[in-house]
Amino acid sequence: MEILASLVIAVLFSCGIYLVLRARTFQVALGLSLLSYGVNLFLFFTGRLITGAPPLAPGTAATADPLPQALVLTAIVIGFGMTAFVVALALRARGELGNDHVDGQGARR
Repeated sequence: MEILASLVIAVLFSCGIYLVLRARTFQVALGLSLLSYGVNLFLFFTGRLITGAPPLAPGTAATADPLPQALVLTAIVIGFGMTAFVVALALRARGELGNDHVDGQGARR
């Protein structure tokens, strides 16, 4: 299970980095979202993968750690706010510049 989780996180990070390095603002926003999903999964999996154990049970040894779960919930809210800001910024730049390139120059032909 850990290998599958590591591969999913690696794919999310690699696709996110690839999209962040693109020249269009929508692709950059999508890449930032994928990067935040990768960070969320990484934080969630730092609390160990325990199947069949209750999340909080006093007196037992095999319980899930609530701290990574709280960090992921906080990161989801921050990621949503960041995505909303980037999309609003991209729409504003598109309206003022007339194109959706990151540098504002457009494609030269």
